[in-house]
Amino acid sequence: MTETEPRAAAGIDRTMTEDESIALVDDLCLRYRNWGRWGHDDQRGTLNFITPEALVYAATMIRTGRIVSCGLPFRSDGPQSGGFGGRTNPVHSMLQDGGDIALGAQDDIALLRYTDDAITMPLQCGTQWDALAHIFYRGQMYNGHGLEHVTSRGAFINGIENIADAVAGRGVLLDVPLYRGVDWLDPGDSIGSSELTACAEAQDVEIRSGDIVLVRTGQIAQVRARGAWGDYDSGPAPGLGLSAAHWFAGHEISALATDTWGAEVLPNETPGVFQPLHLILLVNAGMTFGEIFDLEALAKACHDEGRYEFFFTAPPLPITGAVGSPINPLAIF
Repeated sequence: MTETEPRAAAGIDRTMTEDESIALVDDLCLRYRNWGRWGHDDQRGTLNFITPEALVYAATMIRTGRIVSCGLPFRSDGPQSGGFGGRTNPVHSMLQDGGDIALGAQDDIALLRYTDDAITMPLQCGTQWDALAHIFYRGQMYNGHGLEHVTSRGAFINGIENIADAVAGRGVLLDVPLYRGVDWLDPGDSIGSSELTACAEAQDVEIRSGDIVLVRTGQIAQVRARGAWGDYDSGPAPGLGLSAAHWFAGHEISALATDTWGAEVLPNETPGVFQPLHLILLVNAGMTFGEIFDLEALAKACHDEGRYEFFFTAPPLPITGAVGSPINPLAIF
């Protein structure tokens, strides 16, 4: 534990009782709570750390013009197996295709012919952002709003559309497998505050207020090596440990994302509390979470470019009232 790291955010005792675990998470939720920090009507949370000055600085990261996508293709053989919430992979359907044209279905249109399609999918089945309306802690979401604000008609507060013009800034990749000297982390491997600091130092990258931090565990590489998704969408996974809360909140990170289904280490380190960082950072700090990112091409690009910082943009689809959104994140060098 460093001098500045709160005891509650230091190494985790996996022998904690449920009561101790819940008390610890409650303490961290209050410690890092940003409700009211940017006004009681704020619906952007820590994305407010991306100031105009921070965005202008982020633009200086564009030097070679190389563009890397961090999004998985949206297709029927994606990561979902129904393991969490019954989520399925996208179903792509053609409304008008070449066969329709050949059969004369569009002959009432003068000269022009067209194709058209539709997609049916859970909004969080692939590379995506969580909206601040996605997670509740003791009956409240970010900025203290209650359950009544998310109904069968969608989210009336903290919907994803509120950050449609907010996710652009300086991106940083922390390549933890590279730091450890392995191809990927194993399921259950936890990434804590001290390792995030050490990884950034090893990569010679300074962490700044407003950064969008992407953490590579290598789980996508592992999936590709075995040729199957397996239990990627619901099983044990490497990821961020509880002590990472101190690191992300302390550095005023605007958004975080990983290449795993849920960002956090699974099984979690907190008996009686599922996905504690979502409670601490998303609900209480107001931090946008990204999941199921494909960081393999970005890791190679960072190695090739000799730097782990870049301009990053990943606006969500402005779907009114949605609690998440598919995205195609772009890193630009």
